[in-house]
Amino acid sequence: MLRKGRTKMWFSIMLLLLLCSLCNGQTMDHCNALLKKGTAEYAAGNYAKSLELYTEALALAEKNHWDKQEYDAQINIGNNYYVMLDYGEALEYFLKSYTTAVKYLTPKEEIASLNNIANLYTKEKLYEKAKEYYTRAYETAKEQNIESRMGLPLMNLGYIYNLQNQPQKARPYIEQSMPYLVKIPTHYLSAKVLLLENDLLMGNTKKARDGAWAMYESMENPTLDNLDYFIWQIVAKSYFEENNFKDAEAYAKKLLAQNPEPDLRRDVFDLLARIYKKSNNLNKALACKDSIIELDKRINDSKNGRLFENNRVRFEIENYKNQINANEQKITGERILFYSVLAVIAALVIIITLALRQKKMLAERTQHITAFELEKEKTNNLLLEKQITTALLEQERLKNEVENRNRKLSSKALYLSGRNELIEDFVTYLSKKPRLAKDPTIVSYIQSLKNHLKTDNEWDNFIAHFEEVNQGFLNRLKTLHPSLNSNDIRFIAYTYMNLSIKEIAFILNITVVACKKRKERIAAKMEIPKNVDLFDYISAV
Repeated sequence: MLRKGRTKMWFSIMLLLLLCSLCNGQTMDHCNALLKKGTAEYAAGNYAKSLELYTEALALAEKNHWDKQEYDAQINIGNNYYVMLDYGEALEYFLKSYTTAVKYLTPKEEIASLNNIANLYTKEKLYEKAKEYYTRAYETAKEQNIESRMGLPLMNLGYIYNLQNQPQKARPYIEQSMPYLVKIPTHYLSAKVLLLENDLLMGNTKKARDGAWAMYESMENPTLDNLDYFIWQIVAKSYFEENNFKDAEAYAKKLLAQNPEPDLRRDVFDLLARIYKKSNNLNKALACKDSIIELDKRINDSKNGRLFENNRVRFEIENYKNQINANEQKITGERILFYSVLAVIAALVIIITLALRQKKMLAERTQHITAFELEKEKTNNLLLEKQITTALLEQERLKNEVENRNRKLSSKALYLSGRNELIEDFVTYLSKKPRLAKDPTIVSYIQSLKNHLKTDNEWDNFIAHFEEVNQGFLNRLKTLHPSLNSNDIRFIAYTYMNLSIKEIAFILNITVVACKKRKERIAAKMEIPKNVDLFDYISAV
């Protein structure tokens, strides 16, 4: 009978483990299904629904620490906001995806996030920041020898230099990108178009036009990604540069016949206005200027509509998050009830088992005194082993708690670094706008942001928390090495938290190479033997 009671108890425990396993599997499948549906809605242009699905998937991924799903949700939420012209929200989620990729995923995801951030800066015409992030994407791909990710950032660097009318600098980047883009037809053809535009910028108008004709005739599908539009644009501009206004006008009108997007249509009217002005057809030039004004109004109206849509989507997402929280509370209540029932069943099984055991012990006590004493001694030994095991587990828990706090400190440091960099970018952007720079209110806000960046309260708070988690470490370090300055101690603190060179470089806003050199300088300053790693040395302090 006792054996039968034990069988029931073990059966209940195995059933509980099986149910938990099934619940986890279904939850991850559900998260992946949400991401897939979000992608389908994004492709269909239903951005509000796509954001709703990705937001739910992100909540599940964050709760269960599914790093890949969390990254996919973050970068796709950023893509939705990018298409909806909400660049501030897009940048926030691209930076989050970059942090997730650096900490938990592969360099491929890290490169993808860097490219998205650079694309956003390009859209905002912050070309220096865009070049910085494209360069970081290329250097990461080169460092990890990922050839499939080298071509796109190189091509985009060439594109930016073309935009800045620096064709001599642009051409090497474009030519260097092409061998890496051969396997991606759309990107390869885009690089060829950029080369033709580069020829045009350098004054080789006939070469650019002949190349455009040859490219158009060799393409199976010239309308792919509007490549035919950009080819005819090069042809029209080449005729304009040669003062062949008749042919330039003809191809410009051919561009209009394709009914391009409003921003591309605006470029065509701008080209026509310059053609008419240079050919002394002022009435048509003024008509084109009027068309440009009308298009600007339509573009601004479209942006305003998108901003209204963004605010509406945010409101709906907040409501949806509240619904998720309400559902989560309901599920938590049901889970508590489920576990309570299981606990009652387990308690009943244990009580029955103990009762049966007690009855058997009472029946056999008089006949097995010696066996009882041996059993008692064995029980005492087991209790002692349990106490020792508990002490070891407590020691391991404290160690894990310290490591967890250090991870939180490192995450906070990465967040503060990203936030300050974003504030600096924002201040720089506002400062370069003449109209905004004359507004006293805006100037006051800019100065306030600059004063905020000059304070070092975050570092003081960081040191306070670091001392709380790693008690006595900094005092011991300063006693052993009094020559260390505050910057050296800051670097050592990040190293002590087991941050990588790349993460420390990101926090300090320096290159990886500079970060490695600083590490070598500090090790030499502390007179650490070259065969001993800095982390191994400070871990023993």
